[in-house]
Amino acid sequence: MSSTKESVSRQGSIQVQTDNIFPIIKKFLYSDNEIFLRELVSNATDAIQKTKVLGSVGEFKGSLKTPKVEIKLDKEAKTLTVSDNGIGMTAEEMEKYLNQVAFSGAREFLEKYKGVEDKQTIIGHFGLGFYSAFMVAAKVEVVSKSFQTGEPAHRWTCDGSPSYSIEPATRKSRGTDVILHMSEEGEEFLDQGRVKRILTKYGSFLPVPVFFDGQQINNTEPAWTKKPADLSQEDYASFYKELYPGSFEDPLFQIHLNVDYPFNLTGILYFPKIKEHFDVQRKKISLYSNQVFITDSVEGVVPEFLTLLHGVLDSPDIPLNVSRSYLQADANVRKISSHITKKVADKLEEMFQNNRSDFESKWNDIRIFVQYGAITDQKFAERCKKFSLFENLNGSFHTMEEIQANLKEAHTDKNNQLVILYSADPEADHAYISRATERGYQVFKMSSPLESHYLGHLEQTHESVKFARIDSDSPEKLIDKGIEVPCSLSEEQRTELQGIFESLKGESSLSMAVENLSSSDMPVTITESEFIRRMNEMQQMNAMGGQAFRMQSAVVNANHPIMLSILQKKTEEDKKAVAKQVLDMALLSKGMLKGEALTRFLERSLELLK
Repeated sequence: MSSTKESVSRQGSIQVQTDNIFPIIKKFLYSDNEIFLRELVSNATDAIQKTKVLGSVGEFKGSLKTPKVEIKLDKEAKTLTVSDNGIGMTAEEMEKYLNQVAFSGAREFLEKYKGVEDKQTIIGHFGLGFYSAFMVAAKVEVVSKSFQTGEPAHRWTCDGSPSYSIEPATRKSRGTDVILHMSEEGEEFLDQGRVKRILTKYGSFLPVPVFFDGQQINNTEPAWTKKPADLSQEDYASFYKELYPGSFEDPLFQIHLNVDYPFNLTGILYFPKIKEHFDVQRKKISLYSNQVFITDSVEGVVPEFLTLLHGVLDSPDIPLNVSRSYLQADANVRKISSHITKKVADKLEEMFQNNRSDFESKWNDIRIFVQYGAITDQKFAERCKKFSLFENLNGSFHTMEEIQANLKEAHTDKNNQLVILYSADPEADHAYISRATERGYQVFKMSSPLESHYLGHLEQTHESVKFARIDSDSPEKLIDKGIEVPCSLSEEQRTELQGIFESLKGESSLSMAVENLSSSDMPVTITESEFIRRMNEMQQMNAMGGQAFRMQSAVVNANHPIMLSILQKKTEEDKKAVAKQVLDMALLSKGMLKGEALTRFLERSLELLK
């Protein structure tokens, strides 16, 4: 340690490449002027963390018991002050670190103490954060006293030009005060409520106690910084409420990330009940760097489908630009993203293998998440094959592998394709489902908004498998076995029947098809092309707009007894009246009969009852 030194006074110019460095900082390096407070508090935290590092190697002998960062406002003087009791600076260090823009004292410190465990808690890396103060301040003063014995305090002053001054100052104990004399633009940050909101946003989990208005505003040991073995389920639930105070529902489960090689990553990801409204769930993962909030736009760090989760990620290894607001997708980030994806898939598979019934009870709440992941991430799609489930109408769950094994014989068509039948609304599709189950077929529930995309993905990745919605074709053709059903009508009668129903089309886009079905099937069934319907749904899902194109058919069952009855009516008018009633019944069952057409149908029905 040095002996008592004399105070110094000096003046000079900050070493920059251009006199316009401060306008550049204001306009381009930072997209949001509130960032200045995060940067200054982060610097103050660093100063305290450095004392811990120096203490661990025996270079610092002072007390580490009461670390503290304090923010004070003086509306009358129009100043905002950020104080710490950290390592402090000598006059030489002020000259070195404050007067060379982009010279990072944190980076130099990390290099010097490489290998010391506590060094990982140093936040700063770029050396430009301090200068964000000039976004809001007309003048900045830095009063600092070094931890080194005998070093006097000094004051560094700059008015936003390249000129600065260093002069003797008074400070009783080690540490630093950064005093911002607010410009007219910066006076909005003299509001206590505004400052508290910013501190809460960026500093709620800083590793050093931060005080404002005499109160500590942060939790210095959030759950993600602890070992999973030291946390109970109650601890995880409590931390979730700390992250999302207004949340009404508890998460289903969580994944605790704790990696130190080949990169540093900690965090907790919670699985919420996503269900149908997954779009409103985004921006629920917060990214931190050494417990400093960076952003809630984490698409560059995690795959898109993982943005549906909630929680926290913390990594000093994710490269950020000087504003710490935008992520750069480099090789390290891709490794982190891949690791998170693997950990999520491993967790889901572990749950499925260890307690399948519990996993099944949660399936409908996480189904969209898994489907979204399978569609958008090839590696996750491969991993999730083992635990992706399909629920049938009896409420039992099956993997694709189980479906292929169990339904192979009954559901394989004449082209050797396994046809999996499904319904988006089993209650509305009851008539269709009953015809299918009478034939010994199983029907599955599939109703998520991603279904069309997901089924297309499954058909591409599973050879000789196709999905058919229960109302996409006539019962005989859903799983076409190639068996010809004889017709009870003559060819002449079939032609006449076709003509009668064609005459009822009017301006409708329905196509009319007379087919030979079982006499126990419905007289008329409304079907919709699987391909066209999926295309429409995907178009709506992708917000592409445009008019939906429908391809619906009225399938007339030539073998139903009522068809012969229609043909035996004496007049064309009577034939069409009965045919119209039968057709409207089919349309009504699909919710397609409305307005005047519905009124006339009801009136005809009353007449028939008479």
